Amino acid sequence: MKIVVCVRQSAAGELNPFDACAYEAALSVQGAEVTLLSMGPPSVEGFLRSLTRLGAKQAVLLTDRAFAGADTLATAYTLSLAVRKLQPDMVFCGRQTVDGDTGQVGPALSVLTDYTLIPNVMRIQTAGEQVICTDRNGTVHEQSFPVLLTVERINTLRLPSLRSREAEVQVWSADDLSADVSRCGLAGSPTRVIKTFENDQDRRRCTFIQPSELKMAIQNGLEKGKQRLVPVSTSSARLSRVWIVGEAPREMASTISEDITAIDLDEPERMAQRIREGQPEVVLWASDTRSKAIAPQVATLLSTGLCADCTALETDGNELFMYRPAFSGSIIAKIRCTTRPQMATVRTLQTDVAPIVVGIGMGAKEYLEEVQAFAQSLQAHTAASRLMVDHDYLPYEQQVGLTGKTINPDVYIALGISGAVHHIAGVRQSGTIIAVNRDPNAPIFKYADYGIVCDVKEIV
Repeated sequence: MKIVVCVRQSAAGELNPFDACAYEAALSVQGAEVTLLSMGPPSVEGFLRSLTRLGAKQAVLLTDRAFAGADTLATAYTLSLAVRKLQPDMVFCGRQTVDGDTGQVGPALSVLTDYTLIPNVMRIQTAGEQVICTDRNGTVHEQSFPVLLTVERINTLRLPSLRSREAEVQVWSADDLSADVSRCGLAGSPTRVIKTFENDQDRRRCTFIQPSELKMAIQNGLEKGKQRLVPVSTSSARLSRVWIVGEAPREMASTISEDITAIDLDEPERMAQRIREGQPEVVLWASDTRSKAIAPQVATLLSTGLCADCTALETDGNELFMYRPAFSGSIIAKIRCTTRPQMATVRTLQTDVAPIVVGIGMGAKEYLEEVQAFAQSLQAHTAASRLMVDHDYLPYEQQVGLTGKTINPDVYIALGISGAVHHIAGVRQSGTIIAVNRDPNAPIFKYADYGIVCDVKEIV
C-alpha cells in the first residue's frame, strides 16, 4: 500500500501540526510505503530529509520559481500533478495549516486527482482495499481506494530513533511535472492579497473585578447574550446576484447586497452545475465543517477562487473585497478574487448547547476536579487549551482554538489560560469573556470583558 503525505514547513520553520498528525497516521498503517510531498523553496529539502528519518521511504519536493505565490487552488493543482505521477492508494493531508487556516488544499486536491474525499478524520483503519474512518462528527466512512483524507489532531508524531537514516529527497520542477505554468504560482492564483494589517479587532476593553464579583459578571454576560459578528456595512455600493448556501451567511451578505438568493447545500458536482447555470456574481458559504469541505471542491470544479473564514465584506459595486484573519489570527488580510463567481466562506455563529463554557488552561491543571465541579455547578460545558491537550490532561475533542473547534457561548470563562492568538481565534465569537489569571500582564486580559487577577484556586 502506497501513501502520500502532504506536508508543509510553517513560517516558523516547523512542521505544520496537522500535517504531523497525518504523517504519524500514515506511519501507523501496517505495511504502508510512505512518501512525503511538499511544495516550497529549495531550502525545504533539508527539512524534508530530516523528516524521512521517522520512517518515510522517500520525499518529493516541488520547487520552481513558477510555483511561487500560489494560493490554495494553484497549490492544489501543482500537488495534483505529483500525486498523479506517484499514484498512491491514499493521500493524507492535515486538516489545515496554522499559517493560512483555510483548510482548502485537501478538498481541492481530491477533485483534481479524482480521489474520494473523507474530511476531518479522527480514526483510521484499513481493511484490504478499503479504509474505514470516523470523522469529527462521529460518522463512519467505508471507502475503497483511492481516497484522500484530511486528518485532525489525533496523535503525536514519533521521534526518530538513534539508528534511523535519512532517505532520498527527489526535487521536481515544473518541467518534471509537465505543468501548465499558467495554472501555477501567482499566475494561476485567482485570489490575491491586496494588503495586510495588524489584527486588533478581537480586543476588548477589560474591566477588572474581584473574585467575589464573578457571579455578577456571569449574570451580566447571560443578559447580554451572544456576540454579534456582522459589522455595519461601510459600502454604499451594492452587488447584484449574490447567492448564499443556507441561511447562515445572510447577515454577512446583507452588508454588500439586497439581491440575495439562498440555495441548499448539496453534493459538489450538483452545486457546481447549478452555479454554472445561474451565473451569480458572488457565492457565500457558512463556516460549518460540511460547508468548509464542500466549498473548496466546488471552487475547484468551477476554477474560481475561494476566500476562507471572512469576518467582513465590502464592495465598490463591481468587485467584492474580503477580509480574513491569517497567521494564527495575528493579521487581517484584504483579498480580492480575479475570477467569477467570487466565492467565500464567512464567519457564522456556531451555537453550543450550554450558554456558559469554562475554558481550562495550564494555570488550572492542578485543580481539574475542582474546575469540573465548578463548571457543573454553573451547568456549563468545559473546553481545553491546546497545551492542556498536548500534555494529555484533557482530550482533543475539548480543544478550542485555531487547531481545535470554534465556540460562541453567551459567557466564556477562561481559567488559567494565557491568551495566545490561536486560542482567541476559537473563542472570539463569545458574547462575554471572563478571564481568570494570576499574571496581571497575561495577554488574555486584552481579549476579555472582565478580568480577575488571582489564582484559579480562589475561584473554584
